[in-house]
Amino acid sequence: MILRLELMERVAYGLRLSPVTAILGPRQCGKTTLAREIGEQHSAAYFDLEDPNDQARLTNPQIVLESLRGVVILDEIQRRPELTMLLRVLADRRPLPCRFILLGSASPELMRQASDSLAGRIHFVDMGGFTLAEVGVAQRERLWVRGGFPPSFLADSDEDSRQWRRSFVRTFLERDLPQLGVHIPAEVLRRFWTMVAHYHGQIWNGSEIGASLGVTNHTARKYLDLLSGAYVVRQLQPWFINVGKRVVKSPKVYVRDSGILHSLLGIADLPALQAHPKAGASWEGFAMEQILSWAGERNAYFWATHRGAELDLLVQSQGKNWGFEFKYQDAPTMTKSMHIALNDLKLERLWVVYPGEKGYPLHEKVECLGLQDLGKVREMIA
Repeated sequence: MILRLELMERVAYGLRLSPVTAILGPRQCGKTTLAREIGEQHSAAYFDLEDPNDQARLTNPQIVLESLRGVVILDEIQRRPELTMLLRVLADRRPLPCRFILLGSASPELMRQASDSLAGRIHFVDMGGFTLAEVGVAQRERLWVRGGFPPSFLADSDEDSRQWRRSFVRTFLERDLPQLGVHIPAEVLRRFWTMVAHYHGQIWNGSEIGASLGVTNHTARKYLDLLSGAYVVRQLQPWFINVGKRVVKSPKVYVRDSGILHSLLGIADLPALQAHPKAGASWEGFAMEQILSWAGERNAYFWATHRGAELDLLVQSQGKNWGFEFKYQDAPTMTKSMHIALNDLKLERLWVVYPGEKGYPLHEKVECLGLQDLGKVREMIA
């Protein structure tokens, strides 16, 4: 069993801070396991809103929930978004007899009622699959190839992992999205998701993807927002700054989990991945997710100009700009683009993350390092 201590601390902080704490992330990323571990510490009441028995228990939710004390866990809250109106009333009681933990597989944007009705009363904890910090550096290749979903990463064999990921994609499209009120044919969304995998790490081009699907660019953008709202695709937003240059204003798109990316691309194992044209893009997304797992996504951007200068990841923290480049190379070197980013973005420091073991300086403000050394970067900027 892999303990996710930092996530438990974030939830514990939320319970102290707010009457409602929401743990949000994709299906099968371990939210229920985490919540049950926390629930055992607090002797919490637990309701699975996909379980018919628990649904029956909440036929009269106000009578049931207002009588509870301590910690109450509501799993798969997106199945009953109307409960958030009741939770607002229960969260405003004084003295507060209980606190709620909500588990959801849809973003507040897809569950607009939740974000609106619980404004000022809810603390959000974003959760994904296993990270390198949780599984250990020795497992980095396995984590990269299989991804961070616990059933995929912990599978007995690569073949078992691949089969689980195939099943996940199918179940997600055929069951999970319809439960969120999405009524788009599963095969259409599968084709779209596969196209996004081929655009992984690139600037979003809705017109091109829409033309390939036979839909408008607005419809393609709707599909992108749906998959982003279900936490399986990431839109990394561009950073706008008035530096007298024309900058890219469309987001970059990524499949969040590297294992799902490889499944969509038909990549079977590490040798196949290393020989694949998307290996560099896969590495970029994988390394970026490790940083965003602790840096957060709300102050993270990319930057690119129409003349070719770019920065893979810009993180704002402590009132300063910090830069990251991701290079799937043996020995990255300083580039003109890095010099431009340092100057135009006033970067405090820039790190080039590569798959090697030893770190080395490239410039007085630029250092090349491996994934295993990201911990010291976190201590500096987080």
